[in-house]
Amino acid sequence: MRQVTKYQGKKALVLGFGISGINAAHLLVKLGAQVVANDQKTPEDPAVVADLKADGIEVITGENPLWLADEDFDVVVKNPGIPYDVPLVQKFMAQKTPIITEAELASEIFAGHLIAVTGSNGKTTTTTLIEKMVAKSNLHQTAYAGNIGVSFSKTAEKMGADDTIVAELSSFQLLGAPTIHPHIAVITNIFANHLDYHKNRENYINAKLNITRNQTKDDYLIINWDRDEWQAVARRSNATIIPFSRLNKSHEGAYEQDGMIYWRDEAIMAAKDIRLIGPQNVENALAAIAAAKLSGVSNEDIVAVLTTFSGVRHRLQYVMDYQGRRFYNDSKSTDIEATEVALQGFEQPVILLAGGLDRGYTFERLVPYFKKHVKAIIVFGECKQQMKDAAEQAGIAKIVETENAITAVPEAWKLSEPGDVILLSPANASWDQFPSFEVRGDKFIKAVEELTGQKEQN
Repeated sequence: MRQVTKYQGKKALVLGFGISGINAAHLLVKLGAQVVANDQKTPEDPAVVADLKADGIEVITGENPLWLADEDFDVVVKNPGIPYDVPLVQKFMAQKTPIITEAELASEIFAGHLIAVTGSNGKTTTTTLIEKMVAKSNLHQTAYAGNIGVSFSKTAEKMGADDTIVAELSSFQLLGAPTIHPHIAVITNIFANHLDYHKNRENYINAKLNITRNQTKDDYLIINWDRDEWQAVARRSNATIIPFSRLNKSHEGAYEQDGMIYWRDEAIMAAKDIRLIGPQNVENALAAIAAAKLSGVSNEDIVAVLTTFSGVRHRLQYVMDYQGRRFYNDSKSTDIEATEVALQGFEQPVILLAGGLDRGYTFERLVPYFKKHVKAIIVFGECKQQMKDAAEQAGIAKIVETENAITAVPEAWKLSEPGDVILLSPANASWDQFPSFEVRGDKFIKAVEELTGQKEQN
């Protein structure tokens, strides 16, 4: 951990708990700050508050009182999920109080090799692949952290100058990380996400570009080259650009051509041998290969990872084979676009499990994908009627209504035959029936295990 003195004797407010907030608060104490921690909710576990207080941190819960803005804080460390239009945050902004996220703190104390990954889709898979490749090489001690569910700051505290962190960073985190400076940055893609938070697409793109804002020509920006817009985004960076392309738009970095994966004209492996399915995972693999090669990883170690890694949990995750059927958990598909991508990854007939929170939209966009890939569908949740309507438009003969993703499993089994894929890819958020997509996916897997009498395969 790098020694940082800028917070000594300063007053710091940590706004919002969660993994990032709690660890940021404890870190600030170690850095010599006087810390107040505030959360609008009171944690269900009293140990959370007790641990903070035991470290000398003043704790305020149950509200975000506006008087906190009158307490002369030198810095606010904001939970990334808290919008900037919250009244308390607005007051700090008006006072020009620095507002950062835990990612900024982590980058300040980390003295090792930082590889940072952002993008609209594929961040977690790409982050995981890079970490596994670098770890396989035994060149450095490695860890992943950040938006992947592991505290960036707590990880950075444990790592030395010769170690590598692969950090998944959301646009929310990057907005509050003005000095972050990864040696290798990755932008997997940029779609129209989180516009309720960022207000418009340009703000969203600018937030993503914070990942490369402080890079120089001695650093690398790995970026998807398959759309003109993304190429234009790359030109706003001062880093050395390393493109990756599934559509053969560039041979300067990693690319796919005629079914083979290349790094700068050197053949690495056949794309079909990547264990993760679907064109989106070819893109994720290309981005990871570029980062790994720039980090000194051998082709053999890259291939070893790509031919064995079966997927990040809940993200088109292979669960098991049973009596000729193959089960996949894609509970992270909480929007239509994600389910479109998932369906394109299969050549086998698909029994689709879909539905969830009713956000007021319909699913006509899925009709061509249903026609091409889906032989039967099990619909559930608040929007099951809208999903059923799209399935009927697609001419799917077998449509079954059920309560949820758990009860859908035996129904899907009844309709399946050897050679079929049974896929949970809901195209909707889980909140009508489950607290998170993770819980929905875990319960789906448990239902598959109960049906088959087997454990999920890793």
